[in-house]
Amino acid sequence: MSELLRFLSADTGLPVSDLLRIINTAPRRYKIFFIPKRSGGMREIAQPARELKLLQRAVVTRLISQLPVHAAARAYRSGLSIKDNALPHAGGGPILKMDFRDFFPSIKSDDWERYCKKNNLLSIDDLNISSLILFRRVKGKKALRLSIGAPSSPALSNVLMFDFDTRVSAEAERRKINYTRYADDLTFSGQRAGMLRDMVSEVAKAVRQIEFPRLQVNDDKTTFITPSRRRTVTGVTLTNDGNLSLGRDRKRLISSKVHHASLGKLSTEELREAAGQLAFANVVEPEFVARLERRYGEIVSQIRKVSRSSGSS
Repeated sequence: MSELLRFLSADTGLPVSDLLRIINTAPRRYKIFFIPKRSGGMREIAQPARELKLLQRAVVTRLISQLPVHAAARAYRSGLSIKDNALPHAGGGPILKMDFRDFFPSIKSDDWERYCKKNNLLSIDDLNISSLILFRRVKGKKALRLSIGAPSSPALSNVLMFDFDTRVSAEAERRKINYTRYADDLTFSGQRAGMLRDMVSEVAKAVRQIEFPRLQVNDDKTTFITPSRRRTVTGVTLTNDGNLSLGRDRKRLISSKVHHASLGKLSTEELREAAGQLAFANVVEPEFVARLERRYGEIVSQIRKVSRSSGSS
């Protein structure tokens, strides 16, 4: 029996016949919906069916989580948060921000298969099975692609970006520049803007030279930010004295929502949003949440429980 099928059966309790039935149609077992982007337009989310999520999580636990991830990759890793992505850039220097266009959908099953062959992972049969489980078939497209919405996509993207992160990190270190990557968000910081500018061409070179995945830099979002302007890294404000902050506007927004919640003026959906914002605040600036708790008492804890009680399946 396939080694992959054997452990999937053991971990999920499903017989092999049921596993094969799910796997054979897995690339089409997705519910599609759209959410607005902060920058405008709509983002497609492809959420796998519950039984497929079960298999994807099992593959992550048994296989993908055991594979190397570069230290520069700060997203989707146990024990790390958005704060850990921002901390290396705290200080008074300039920063460079870059990102990729259509990051997850640009990563294809061919990239995973090439990675496995290069590193002598999985038999041919298990490689085919894992590709069907981990990648989605987009209507009208031949290649299987990672989906935004699958629980396995974040961890797998980190694994497949190891060579890219290694190349870029080495070039950044040579110039005494800090580099972190949070999914498709690349951040560089250093003492001199001139050296940061070098990294734009180094990122482009790394994209061309790595074997996989085939990515495209979103040039429209390449931004240099000096200390004279408000500097943020994945939503965290960098202060000129070397600290991290939620930023004045975000604090005002959260305080307003907590106040309205204390008056019973928030809908269930607004309470969920407030819970998410409080969770973010507690990671970045826990002392701010503590001040809210002292002022508003139990209502803050009640809002935060909304987030824990409304987790997705």
